[in-house]
Amino acid sequence: MMDYTLFIGGQKVAAANHHDIRNPSTGDIVGRMPLATAEQLDQAVDAAAAAFRDWRQKREEERAQACRDVATAIEAHAEELATLLTLEQGKPMNGLGSRFEIGGALAWTRYTAELSLPVEILQDNNEGRVELHRKPIGVVGSITPWNWPVMIACWHIIPAIRAGNTVVIKPSPMTPLSTIRLVEIINEVLPPGVVNVITGENAIGGALSAHPGVAKMTFTGSTATGKKIMASAVETLKRLTLELGGNDAGIVLPDAEPKRIAEGLFWGAFINNGQTCAALKRLYVHDSIYDEVCTALADYAGKIVIGDGMDEKSVLGPIQNEMQYNKVRDLVEDARAKGGRVLTGGEPIDRPGYFYPITLVADVADGVRLVDEEQFGPALPIIRYSDVDEVIERANRNPAGLGGSVWSSDPEKAKHYALKLECGSVWINKHGAIQPNAPFGGVKQSGIGIEFGAEGLKEFTTIQTVLS
Repeated sequence: MMDYTLFIGGQKVAAANHHDIRNPSTGDIVGRMPLATAEQLDQAVDAAAAAFRDWRQKREEERAQACRDVATAIEAHAEELATLLTLEQGKPMNGLGSRFEIGGALAWTRYTAELSLPVEILQDNNEGRVELHRKPIGVVGSITPWNWPVMIACWHIIPAIRAGNTVVIKPSPMTPLSTIRLVEIINEVLPPGVVNVITGENAIGGALSAHPGVAKMTFTGSTATGKKIMASAVETLKRLTLELGGNDAGIVLPDAEPKRIAEGLFWGAFINNGQTCAALKRLYVHDSIYDEVCTALADYAGKIVIGDGMDEKSVLGPIQNEMQYNKVRDLVEDARAKGGRVLTGGEPIDRPGYFYPITLVADVADGVRLVDEEQFGPALPIIRYSDVDEVIERANRNPAGLGGSVWSSDPEKAKHYALKLECGSVWINKHGAIQPNAPFGGVKQSGIGIEFGAEGLKEFTTIQTVLS
């Protein structure tokens, strides 16, 4: 069992107290998370502020090359990071699990390294010249969740430093160890203080978001926590990027072919065991093909092997933590009590760890908690409808607006309805397929701001207009 350390100003910094991090598959202790103090948070912000003075002056190409070097360093430690990720998060090593996540972190890092924000010429005539310059903001505070801890850390860190900022990152107390190791690896190639990591329970995250030395907060997680961060940022008018919870609706049109779409529907809903903000969380299926879709999904679900993430045969692992495990159980039981018909799963798996089976619940409707609330786990409600325009209205009533999808044999018809969904990203005949060149963010209560691509890079800058 290893006591992990904070990483501040290019140095490992020991903590006086630690907290056990356990493997959700077995309950075994993976390592011990350092509990940062308020004074250590101040040290991290001060180190980032000191590094910012030089880092912001680096040429564009120097920062781009630094990000390339970060990718090379991560790749050299890919299997190490994937193993640590599986041990603390639970996801399998193979398939769409930990190796996939590290690969995603590399893809986003490499793509972002090649982005740039050149000076924009808004006017250049006999009346004068107007230029728009983008400048780094300062110290960026980052708070990341437990579902994709390494990849989301790179989503936060890489555009921040590419734009010339420095970072203090605070990972989820559920999965801090892989982020600590990631930051150690990043520091092999970056100047001291450009990226720092502090860890601890939620209170230290609140102190980070309120810290007067932090100029911007970027956060991925629940809407409830996002509101707290937004409130704590008021005093210093911090800039914010908040990617918050989703309750994504998928609409299956009557012309869809159930057997053809079953695999896409399944992975849209159950990637990372359903523990993904932009997973398919509510499936609306037209009455004419409802039973066929239910059968096709249940048949596909029956092929999936659930087990310890370190077992290469496992396709899905456990739910990451007890709180989420209990929430999924409660939502399924509530749906069953309200008349929901459980097609697969529905009962905890009798083994150590937070294992819950893939659960499909048919014959539920809006107003049932499993439909209205974000389950963030391996349970999917399947809702019958008969009128497409009416179901679009129903889907849009939910306060979340992260993603959505439409499934049809006619892509143009699907696009027509997709554009009516109130969400930041919408997919046709797939769900949740994010990519580094496609801006991603929520509307309504699913967030503020954009990630990925040039639009995401702009979130880490301020505008200065030069008139001459």
